[in-house]
Amino acid sequence: MSYSVAGKYAVITGAGSGINFCFAKLLLERGAAGVLIGDLALRPHAQEFVAAHADKVSFRRTDVRSWPDISALMAQGAAQFPQVDIVCAGAGIFEPPWSSFWSPPRTATNPDSPSVDAAGANPGTYAVIDVNLTHPIRLTQLAMSHWLGRGIPGCMVYAGSTAGYVTSFASPMYIAAKSGLHGFVRSIGGIKEELNIRVGAIAPGGVRTPMMVEEKKHIFSAADIENMVTPEECAEAMLALCEKDEYGDGTILEVVEPGQTRVVPLYGNVPPTGRSMVLGGYREFQENLYKSLRENGLKV
Repeated sequence: MSYSVAGKYAVITGAGSGINFCFAKLLLERGAAGVLIGDLALRPHAQEFVAAHADKVSFRRTDVRSWPDISALMAQGAAQFPQVDIVCAGAGIFEPPWSSFWSPPRTATNPDSPSVDAAGANPGTYAVIDVNLTHPIRLTQLAMSHWLGRGIPGCMVYAGSTAGYVTSFASPMYIAAKSGLHGFVRSIGGIKEELNIRVGAIAPGGVRTPMMVEEKKHIFSAADIENMVTPEECAEAMLALCEKDEYGDGTILEVVEPGQTRVVPLYGNVPPTGRSMVLGGYREFQENLYKSLRENGLKV
């Protein structure tokens, strides 16, 4: 079941920067006919890219936590292109203080929390779960409806993580979300054979994206950043998930060393090894978290 991205049309969330921006660029370089980016905003280099390729690339402001926003993004793709061939659920956040297990929602007894998750919401939600897990699930439903309704092949690509099969005390909700995403991708892998729809996720370790280099600069050292893989290498793995015959049936493709990938087995997996998995600043961050919890507890 070979698949070329040449001449195809794609909808990508989270391509305002980082891995997904590089994937959008790579698709165009490999002959894709059109790309629609859904994100909260475009970073300057992404703005330049969209402007330079306005005949093929467009942007729609999209909050992936909002189901109406996701629906509108897919509707625009279906209206703007002859059809949507590739959908990438790439938007993700790495447990920021404003939505972290260790920063519970703000309440009267926890007035200084940086969390934006509403303690009084009914039903309650966490942004980390909404962005990293719920949005890919909903986007997949919308994409499958498009493909099955038209009787055409499709390709679904996800931004997973080695966090989907390791543990981390410092970011348990992120771990939970990525573990859930991997389980979801593997579970629907049979649609490649049965329905001609490819599905697969990359699983990088640390990646040299603005989210890691800028937002987490208080955690990661220059040496840590040097050890991370590049977003371009992750984009190449996404392309492989789209095109290679042996992938697309729920494949989890690990990217932890430059120029190397590994298909993560469903059972009997071994821990990922590689430079991007050895980040000393993150270990120190976790130790400081333990210390704070011992001394201050957890206010909710």
